[in-house]
Amino acid sequence: MKQYLNAMMAALLLCLSGLALAEETGKQAMDMAADAMMADATDDEMTAEVMLTVNVNEADAETLAEVLKGVGLKRAKAIVAYREEHGKFYTPEELTAVRGIGKSTVSRNLDRITLK
Repeated sequence: MKQYLNAMMAALLLCLSGLALAEETGKQAMDMAADAMMADATDDEMTAEVMLTVNVNEADAETLAEVLKGVGLKRAKAIVAYREEHGKFYTPEELTAVRGIGKSTVSRNLDRITLK
């Protein structure tokens, strides 16, 4: 009977240690997955930041409409038409000369507008 109890205790200890090991391995796997997701999110954020700027002196209307907040395709086409008629923009504030583009639209997009 003593041998039976010792064998049962040994089996129980092996099961418990296996569960503890599985739990620790699971935690490590979850941590690794979370780290990978954070790295992907950081890469996506960096890509998004790069894509969120637009050179208003070179971009087509579709790109302007896509990048600039509050500027649809109609206003973007007006920007391109103004640029073609009057030449390039030297400051972001010059965009207010385009019909439908006000100071608030320019202010909202200052970090997105480039003038290269």
